[in-house]
Amino acid sequence: MASDNQSSNQPLVGVIMGSDSDLPVMKACAETLKSFDVPFEISVISAHRTFSPLTSLPVIGVPIKGKSLDGVDSLYSIVQMPRGIPVATVAIDNSTNAGLLAVRMLGAFVPEYYTKMEAFLKKQEEGVLAKVDRLEKTGWENY
Repeated sequence: MASDNQSSNQPLVGVIMGSDSDLPVMKACAETLKSFDVPFEISVISAHRTFSPLTSLPVIGVPIKGKSLDGVDSLYSIVQMPRGIPVATVAIDNSTNAGLLAVRMLGAFVPEYYTKMEAFLKKQEEGVLAKVDRLEKTGWENY
């Protein structure tokens, strides 16, 4: 397993991919976790259904956009896991939200991640309010 080089701590999050071809999408998750200083590891496990039933830890599925069905097939395969095998699922190709959800889960038990998530949300809110202000000042025609 490839470890996050930023931290020598025990990984708190595992980023598990079905194939190394998923890495371009999953990099955003790794970058998100890194931005919150969450120790993580990345690995490839060929059969995506083998990981979730074997762990008692939370699992977040990221559907990857495929060649023929735009990721809907991947989405269905994750959200239709059998009863007793819960998997949280984010939008197709949206590994950023998977990383953010992982940080929120950690924040429920680790105050450091709760505080960092609060700061992240405040920064997002400030960004939206700045856009609202700009729109009001310049008008929609000049925005």
